[in-house]
Amino acid sequence: MRMSRYFLPVLKETPREAQIVSHRYMLQAGMIKQASAGVYSWLPLGYKVLKKIEDIVHEEQIKAGHHPMLMPTIQSADLWRESGRYDAYGAEMLRIKDRHDRDMLFTPTAEELITDIFRANVTSYKDLPLTMYQIQWKFRDEVRPRFGVMRGREFYMKDGYNFDLTKEDALHAYNRHLVTYLRTYERMGLKAIPMRADSGPIGGENTHEFLVLAETGESEVFYDSAVTDLTFGDREIDYDDKAACAAVMEEFTTKYARTDETHDEALFNEIPEERRMTARGIEVGQIFYFGTKYSDALNAAVDDGQGGKVNVHMGSHGIGVSRLLGAIIEASHDDKGIIWPEGVAPFHVGILNMRSGDEAADAACEDLYKQLTALGLEPLYDDRDERAGAKFGTMDMIGLPWRITVGPRGLKNGVVEVTCRRTGDSEEMPPAEAVDKIARIYEGSA
Repeated sequence: MRMSRYFLPVLKETPREAQIVSHRYMLQAGMIKQASAGVYSWLPLGYKVLKKIEDIVHEEQIKAGHHPMLMPTIQSADLWRESGRYDAYGAEMLRIKDRHDRDMLFTPTAEELITDIFRANVTSYKDLPLTMYQIQWKFRDEVRPRFGVMRGREFYMKDGYNFDLTKEDALHAYNRHLVTYLRTYERMGLKAIPMRADSGPIGGENTHEFLVLAETGESEVFYDSAVTDLTFGDREIDYDDKAACAAVMEEFTTKYARTDETHDEALFNEIPEERRMTARGIEVGQIFYFGTKYSDALNAAVDDGQGGKVNVHMGSHGIGVSRLLGAIIEASHDDKGIIWPEGVAPFHVGILNMRSGDEAADAACEDLYKQLTALGLEPLYDDRDERAGAKFGTMDMIGLPWRITVGPRGLKNGVVEVTCRRTGDSEEMPPAEAVDKIARIYEGSA
């Protein structure tokens, strides 16, 4: 993409309504624009990152054998009355009526609807286990939306639902989801710690939230510092192997890590004092096992193979896709702007022409642009007739991980400058070597 043809409404002023870094930088970088309180339009740069995050979530869910689908954003109140949650959910649910005066709602979650789909189509234990998920817009009518996409009313979310014959099978699904989430967050360059949490209106006894440590987090968290040393890395796992998934669950959840709702001071004090940590955390996902809560209420039963019928065991599993953009920025920025991890960057590399209109500089930039594009990479070429300082400022603000700077002086010596946004380190090299370097960084991901 050429900057001169891209819609990128970068703001020079600091937006007064932005209270935290991610909200401020998303507005300044031209990623979002507020439509109403807690509701945002996603502009091209923001939408591009949103889709990168969505793609990673899809890839990891499909690897685990989960089936993508799509349910409506507007649901009938009838199913929610059947489950008993229509009145119990509270004021966060946006309740509406259609022209026939029927009670409807803008979905905050979809346990009832997915259970209705299941009970209408699955009758035998032979069709289990089954996990289906969607990535869809949700709406929760927050009393005080704030912090941009971190606590908006409308948000983009992956919500998945497992159906299993037994509690043992459903707990394997719970463990399997924990593994997929660890892999997902690490691919995005995030350290997301699973912490024992409160189940809230979803229900159930088993639940873990995944939290990214940040000063602007909405939750107070308590943890053993040893949990921050745990990484999943590039290990492979067989998702059908119950023991292997259970081992990962044990590895990542045995050490103390809890939100304020489930904090146990006595257990916390058993940790060596130097490892007792208190911080703020941003929730980016949660997994639940709630047994037969919804299958009992909605009569979702299958033939058990022994002449009887049993209500299936269930769980649900969410990832805040749109919220993740804010969390990544909160965890990865400096005073110049965003610093995107390579896995979610909107463009792989920026090409900055120090002197647009200079024949040699223009030709070198065009050649770099064509070579990188031919390799399947997406460069963002700043070809605008702007002063160099403004171009550097824009590149720093939008946070591309790598930048190639091209100027007449360097070209006379046969070199361009390659800069890492995270470290600020620069290296001069011939243009062909710059292309090879960027290609190696993204090898296998483009």
